[in-house]
Amino acid sequence: MVILIAGASHTGKTVLAQKMLEKYKYPYLSIDHLKMGLIRSGQTDLTPEDDNELTVYLWNIVQEIIKTVIENEQNLIVEGGYIPENWRKDFAEVYLKKIRYYYLIMSEKYVDKNFEQIKKYANIVERRISDDYCTKELLIEENKYNLEMCRRNNYDYILIDEKYNIDEMI
Repeated sequence: MVILIAGASHTGKTVLAQKMLEKYKYPYLSIDHLKMGLIRSGQTDLTPEDDNELTVYLWNIVQEIIKTVIENEQNLIVEGGYIPENWRKDFAEVYLKKIRYYYLIMSEKYVDKNFEQIKKYANIVERRISDDYCTKELLIEENKYNLEMCRRNNYDYILIDEKYNIDEMI
């Protein structure tokens, strides 16, 4: 089984993956770690700001890792923001049967009411070098877009609207 966890920045993808690792003992792959490893090792000239290009570049690698895991009848949690909207097209049905996809989405009301808390918990699992880019308006915009994308593609999503309890998600 492969579990894909996607969502906008600050939605708790990494925390959820860590909690699932602890509960189910499934290893997890952070696409952000893969990204930084490839950038720092000089395997690509892309930078952390090249989001669109990174999605294509990283997804080509991640999808083959997922296929290998499924072919070997193993389990893996993959989390990150570099999962393209049309990810399903890259897998035959035999693979899709073994993949679960979850999108974490915060409602506008939740972001508006809890923005300071969201920022406070941004470093709960990993340490961000800079978080200055993250504004309330950006989070609202990204999460609205992602909700529309999930509905358009009939993807499962977890809507964080009233309270945020990651333990209830697993």
